[in-house]
Amino acid sequence: MDRLCKIRDIQRAVNQFEQGFEKTYGICLNEGMALCSLLKAGSLSSGEIGELLGLTSSNNSKVIGSIEKKGLVERVIGTKDKRQMYFSLTPKERN
Repeated sequence: MDRLCKIRDIQRAVNQFEQGFEKTYGICLNEGMALCSLLKAGSLSSGEIGELLGLTSSNNSKVIGSIEKKGLVERVIGTKDKRQMYFSLTPKERN
């Protein structure tokens, strides 16, 4: 039972951190992780972003949609496969 209580305490601390992060930066933690992944990789497909962050397809779509709506990323159609979408940071966010 003690382990379960420790996990609960960790979960509370993570939740508090996430709330502070969102209040400070205007993005949730998953959005921040997606931006960090794009900064490192340059360009990623939505599937690659979801895989790196361990998100379900639904959550991944929400995260990408949100950072795209906020103007933090831009969508590019794949050159080899026009059905594939890639995302990268906007020029402003790269600096």
